[in-house]
Amino acid sequence: MAADVNSIGLQYPITKMNFLVTADGISGTAAFSEITGLDASVDVIEFRQGNAHSLAPVKLPGLVHHGNVTMKMGMTNSNPFMSWIQDCVSEQRPALVRKNISIELIDSNTDTAKSKIEGSQGGKIWTLKEAWVTKYNAPDLDAKTSDVAIVSMEIAYETLEFPQSGS
Repeated sequence: MAADVNSIGLQYPITKMNFLVTADGISGTAAFSEITGLDASVDVIEFRQGNAHSLAPVKLPGLVHHGNVTMKMGMTNSNPFMSWIQDCVSEQRPALVRKNISIELIDSNTDTAKSKIEGSQGGKIWTLKEAWVTKYNAPDLDAKTSDVAIVSMEIAYETLEFPQSGS
């Protein structure tokens, strides 16, 4: 007889299809369809003392770099993110308004999307600190298709906070 998966401590991996994006100071959410580029890398500094017996250098961690994040969303009649995008990329922009953006992965094995939208449970959340839009792409327009109009934006940020393990 097969054992219950949860009774032996196995957990299904979290799928990547359910996620929620929110930003400080922007009410509501947008219907994002894709997010790519969440990454971090550390420069390697090689150093060798002149009197070292080894010819191999010592490796030290250097500066941390974050790539820009690309976010794609369906265009709607009412989208609070669009005002912020325009403020960031407009030729006559006001003072650059940076936001903290949270990207929350919703575990469909245990959580319901409705409960996550109504109040976050503190799950798998990446936070982009001091973020702003650095590039905007309007949707491709083609009268021969009935595809959803997708807006794409590239976001630069200073710090990336990772989900805590076990949360």
